[in-house]
Amino acid sequence: MASAQEVRPIETHSGRKFQIAVLDANPAVLDYVHRILASRYSVSLFTEAEALNTTLRESQKPDLILVDCDLAEDKTAEDSLAVLASIHVSNPTIPIIMLACSASAGLNQVLAAARLGAVDVILKPFGEREIHLAVQQCLKKRHVRAGDEDAEEIPLDEDTSFVRSCKRMREIEAQSRLVARADIPVLILGESGTGKEVAAMLIHKLSARSKRSFLKVNCAAMPADLLESELFGYEQGAFTGAVKSKPGKFEICNQGTIFLDEIAEMPPSLQAKLLQVLQDGSFARLGSRSTVKVDVRVIAATNINIKEAIAHKTFREDLYYRLNGFTLHIPPLRERTEEIPILCRHFMRKVVAKYECDPLPISPALMQAMVSHTWPGNLRELENTIKRYLVLADEHAIINELIPWQHTQALESLGDIERKQNGLKHLVRNLKGGAEAVAIAQSLERSGWNRKAAACELQISYKALLYKIKQYNLSPPPRRPESVPASLTRFERAQSSLTAD
Repeated sequence: MASAQEVRPIETHSGRKFQIAVLDANPAVLDYVHRILASRYSVSLFTEAEALNTTLRESQKPDLILVDCDLAEDKTAEDSLAVLASIHVSNPTIPIIMLACSASAGLNQVLAAARLGAVDVILKPFGEREIHLAVQQCLKKRHVRAGDEDAEEIPLDEDTSFVRSCKRMREIEAQSRLVARADIPVLILGESGTGKEVAAMLIHKLSARSKRSFLKVNCAAMPADLLESELFGYEQGAFTGAVKSKPGKFEICNQGTIFLDEIAEMPPSLQAKLLQVLQDGSFARLGSRSTVKVDVRVIAATNINIKEAIAHKTFREDLYYRLNGFTLHIPPLRERTEEIPILCRHFMRKVVAKYECDPLPISPALMQAMVSHTWPGNLRELENTIKRYLVLADEHAIINELIPWQHTQALESLGDIERKQNGLKHLVRNLKGGAEAVAIAQSLERSGWNRKAAACELQISYKALLYKIKQYNLSPPPRRPESVPASLTRFERAQSSLTAD
């Protein structure tokens, strides 16, 4: 094991030491923490929460706070967590590491701390290197975030990264870091394509099992018999074609993590066997009378409503409670549109590296179209859109795919304006104007270009609407030939016209 001296301190951009506040009712613990950290950081010690809160209100705020959740013997866990919550609510930008006694810190307390704002947990008694690493990791992440706004990705393997920039995804990252330590089953919920597998990989990478196997099994991709043999293995002669014994994924993944995607599609006959594995880690191969014992962490995911599946008796309620050690809800892309520019850059780099092609610029018009799109396919659809853009190299074709004709017209006008004007103020003004143009175009489309109805819906005067239509150069779409459906793409319309000739 490396010595504690190998953990090097980091400094802020100004060169000053990071400031750390430590709250613990035990003076001996405070002395111990101060002795470890004082040579590398500026450390302030507090035995009472009120004194810390006063300092946070009246003095320069620290870069990190360490909070003991066993503040006094006469206080319950709820009282201690309330202290943590009050500090986080008053200082939401300051990361908090929870200190907890390993003998009294229950799983519920750890998970509650994650929800209340703690970014990490250090269990007592802790060693010198352990606290150094936890503090350094937290401060380094804060330091990088403040100094480099593009550092928004956590690499997981050669082509996969966990991208997080919005508040919601930062919270998911923090929860993943805490639940990774707890080594309990995790259930990940979210629509198709939101990145549930990436979240599972993140939890595995942050856990003590990160050096072991991470295996994915799609429960909806194979029939029940094949899925059972895939998960649990079989003995020679168990069925026709079983010429030799074969271990299943659970045996292969011993001491690692198995990711069961589309868990709600697992046949009911297999759910009971999975429940047994979750309870005591034992199962039997197909055709075997002996049991196999394994130590595997299970992370499951689904895009369907689990509560409805339980109500319809297609998913076992007891299995749900076993899997639901902790639940992560991954939001759809339409609820975190502020991440779209970062995701576009990420997918652009990924596709360019894979296909060895040159990157293409994303204009304000194309970006506005992407931000306005609802993305029913979420991240998967966005990645495929970037691929098509690199293949076609046609910005207008991609815009036509993303938004209706009227929206395209409004955004092309925005693009013309942007090419004529430069500067940050013009860019901001034009982006706001583009959003306004899209909103007007949508209202006109819904009303069938009834200007009075659109003006009423937008709550502006009829005269103001006419001015906006002229300003953004909006007009009704041209009539399409009856022989060519409106839903056809440009390429399909061209094929249709050639066939007609």
